[in-house]
Amino acid sequence: MKIVDLLSGTKVLEEVESEINGKISVIKTLGYGTYLQVGGLTQSGGVVYGIWKTTLRKVKSQKSTPSASSGLMLSKIEASKVKSCLILGLGGGTSAELIRKFWPGAEITGVDLDPAMVELGKKYFGLRSLDVDIVIGDAYEFVVKQSKSKNRFDLILVDIYLGDKFPKKFEEEKFLKLVFKMLSENGCVIFNRLYFGEKRKEAVKFGDKLDKVFSKVRRVYPEANLMFLCSK
Repeated sequence: MKIVDLLSGTKVLEEVESEINGKISVIKTLGYGTYLQVGGLTQSGGVVYGIWKTTLRKVKSQKSTPSASSGLMLSKIEASKVKSCLILGLGGGTSAELIRKFWPGAEITGVDLDPAMVELGKKYFGLRSLDVDIVIGDAYEFVVKQSKSKNRFDLILVDIYLGDKFPKKFEEEKFLKLVFKMLSENGCVIFNRLYFGEKRKEAVKFGDKLDKVFSKVRRVYPEANLMFLCSK
């Protein structure tokens, strides 16, 4: 470890080479705790925990009354507890941990393309103990298959990044409509998009697409992210 790392209290716990994400680093610091990093961006733990905690709290506490900021009627998800949750982009399991805290009885399905990311989540973030039905595979293919079934989810989280890239196929209207179909009548789907530099334009354009598919889209701005809370 470098001297500067000792002075800052930063320690690299493990680094692995993934065929999907390239180098994945597990880092521990005094200020942010333990987190997974890919391409200089935190993917699980650390600041990501705070982003999802802020967002999910709004889902849990929101009322079925017009939002003062948007004038839109919010989802009725708080009226009936979340019984089923789908996480597209499970990563190390940060969002799954929060789902388990906010809705203890929820059935959670987590999909991730990278088995290396999931294994690190089990080793460092307690993913193994969260009772998540883990699916290793492409989230797009999973959604296509599930949309043909009668299964519906009360809460869907879409957090699909390869480094700082949001794959284009997950922006297509076809995919968005399939996610809409998989959502329960009073459910909520949350899309996480980076919101800094040139990423701002990309996020805004994506929001325009969501407005055409979902009846209600609320925007939340935690940290350098833009979270879209969408409902039917």
